[in-house]
Amino acid sequence: MPIQVTLDVMLAKRKMRSRELAEAVGITEANLSLLKSGKVRGVRFDTLAAICHTLQCQPGELLIYLDGSDGPELPPQA
Repeated sequence: MPIQVTLDVMLAKRKMRSRELAEAVGITEANLSLLKSGKVRGVRFDTLAAICHTLQCQPGELLIYLDGSDGPELPPQA
């Protein structure tokens, strides 16, 4: 997938455990683990906002676009 999740990097920078973040955000550790591994197809904006609020970061610090990776081809932008 052309989007890489770097949540584990931000957790390390903030010296926070996944369990603590899951509790603060109100999601299960299992769902947070799936998000960290990039195995989810999407994330709700309210969940992303809660993660950013808790980690005091911007969404762009958690997601990276990798051009040329093997993901679904996106339609051209108008």
